[in-house]
Amino acid sequence: MKDERIKILIEGALAASFALALSYVRLWHMPQGGSVTLENIPILLFALRRGIKAGCGAGAIAGILQLVLSGYVVHPAQAILDYPLAFGVLGAAALIKKPLWGGLALGSALRFLCHLLSGVIFFGSYAPEGTNVWAYSAIYNGSYMIPNLILAVILTYLIWPRLKNL
Repeated sequence: MKDERIKILIEGALAASFALALSYVRLWHMPQGGSVTLENIPILLFALRRGIKAGCGAGAIAGILQLVLSGYVVHPAQAILDYPLAFGVLGAAALIKKPLWGGLALGSALRFLCHLLSGVIFFGSYAPEGTNVWAYSAIYNGSYMIPNLILAVILTYLIWPRLKNL
């Protein structure tokens, strides 16, 4: 039992550190934050392997690391929404293991929701005059979260068969 907990802790630390490292490999960067990266994949895979509690914990740690090392903060609540909470909810992928894409979509949708709320509450002033702030935030955040989900689905389907046997 103790050995298994240590394995999960080490694997979670590796997932969080890989997520952080992959956050710096930006395939596309939005002007006011948000990027197309592979950062979600380690957390999503870890959650699918180890469950929601471990996945949410590793995701929250990855978010805190991003916040500390390269975060953009306008308000403490925004910092929580955009970093530890947004990455922590990726662990919800563990709730839907079959089909595999279902869990990936759930975790990514919850992360999108965190960024959507942050955008509406804290960055609505960037919306062009007369534009609905909900629509603006949804389009802005969806423009990088949807490609992140597509990449996560493709790469997870390639990686998952190899991880199941570990």
